[in-house]
Amino acid sequence: MTPSRQTATAARSPQLPEGRGDLSDALVTALRTGTAPSHPLPAAATADPWGEDLHLALHLLYELHYRGFDGVSDDREWDPDLLRLRQQLETRFLDALRTDLAETPRSVDMAFAPLLAEPVDLAGSLSHHLEKDGELWQLREYAALRSLYHLKEADPHLWVVPRLTGRAKAAMVAIEYDEFGAGRPERIHAELFARLMEDLGLDPAYGRYLDQAPAELLATVNLMSLFGLHRSLRGCLVGHFACVEITSSPGSRRLAKAMRRCGAGAAAEHFYAEHVEADAVHEQLVRHEVVAGLLADEPDLEADIAFGCAATVLLEDRLAAHIAKAWTAGRSALRTPLPDV
Repeated sequence: MTPSRQTATAARSPQLPEGRGDLSDALVTALRTGTAPSHPLPAAATADPWGEDLHLALHLLYELHYRGFDGVSDDREWDPDLLRLRQQLETRFLDALRTDLAETPRSVDMAFAPLLAEPVDLAGSLSHHLEKDGELWQLREYAALRSLYHLKEADPHLWVVPRLTGRAKAAMVAIEYDEFGAGRPERIHAELFARLMEDLGLDPAYGRYLDQAPAELLATVNLMSLFGLHRSLRGCLVGHFACVEITSSPGSRRLAKAMRRCGAGAAAEHFYAEHVEADAVHEQLVRHEVVAGLLADEPDLEADIAFGCAATVLLEDRLAAHIAKAWTAGRSALRTPLPDV
């Protein structure tokens, strides 16, 4: 598939998935029929904050602010009934995060210190496993899961730009300029990931693997949208962004080696190789200009920045544990396995 054909395919609005419980079933029906969800608010107030039903429903509501869904009116993005439901789900999710992270550091230095040096023991690292022992089918699963983020890479972080000023805004825009290809559409990171997927025999269409993605993956993507869509959580989004940039370069180096070792293809290796150097530069910018600039302007946001970092680590650890458990047992980490290439 040529880059222009790939881009056209990836730009289409995805199909609505099947629901995974009362909440998401009601929401999918409402979106398909153009009606209000049937009695979802009481169920939302008691839903499992880590469960499949809540995170699929929340993901669907957030996607109305990105590409939407085939056959769903663009007007549903600001439907008051859907916004009320989203607020309930967000409250459940955010309360669970705050409960689990009640004892975590509230200073930026303490939150980021563990991330600035690679641990001596990488035994629990998913990228380390893929680099040393990963098989091609595992790389394909990993890419299918990560596609829900990487095919809209950097989009959620753009929401913070109008909420920043001075140093923080200038540095954030500079980093995002790189993420979006520095003016070259074929260099957009989402486009590079789509080519990685083609090398791995995967469908690069936006949202294609939503049905296969477990709650642990959906939570990592929902976190960015939660932070991005709320001005009150702008510090959390900066913390999330900084955490991603700080931890990206070492992991990308290992994943580039994994792609090379498994013969995944030049585009598959290139995506991660590109992130090794770029994110090493971005790490310095985000720490010394975005975070430091925001703290200079709004020092009261320090605890939020630290929380955003801690929440990112928590959800990435939950996802890694889910994947490792499945692979150790010799089974797929997806809800339904990928077809063989």
